[in-house]
Amino acid sequence: MLILRLLLDHNVPSSVAEVFRERGHDVQLVKDILPIDAADPLIAAVCQEDNLILVTGDRDFKVIASRIPRGARTRFRRLSRISLQCNEPQAAQRVSAAMTLIESEYEIALNSSDKRIFIVVQNAGIKTHR
Repeated sequence: MLILRLLLDHNVPSSVAEVFRERGHDVQLVKDILPIDAADPLIAAVCQEDNLILVTGDRDFKVIASRIPRGARTRFRRLSRISLQCNEPQAAQRVSAAMTLIESEYEIALNSSDKRIFIVVQNAGIKTHR
C-alpha cells in the first residue's frame, strides 16, 4: 500500500486526521509545524517543498494552487490538495467514504507526468480533477 504524506490545515477537524492515520498514512498538522497565523502561501510552499498533500477546508487554496496554473500561480505547480467542502461534522465520514478514491488518485498521479492530485470532498459527492 502507498503511504500518503499529508498536511492538515488549521480548519480540518482532528477526526479527519484519525481517518487517515487509521489507514496508515503519514499525517502532520499545520499547528504543529507552523505558527497559528501562517499565511496560506507559506503553507502551500511547505507542502510543495516537502511533497505533502494539503488537506484543507479553506477555499482560498483553489486560487493559490489551481489545476491549471496561470501567472503567479505557477509558483505552486507541484502542490496537491484535498479540499473539504462538506459540513465539518461530516468531514471524517466523508473522507472515510472517499478514501479508496483518494488512494487510487494518488497512485494514478504517481504514475503520470503530473504528480499532483486535486480532490474535492463534498456533502453529496466527490470530485477529482486530472
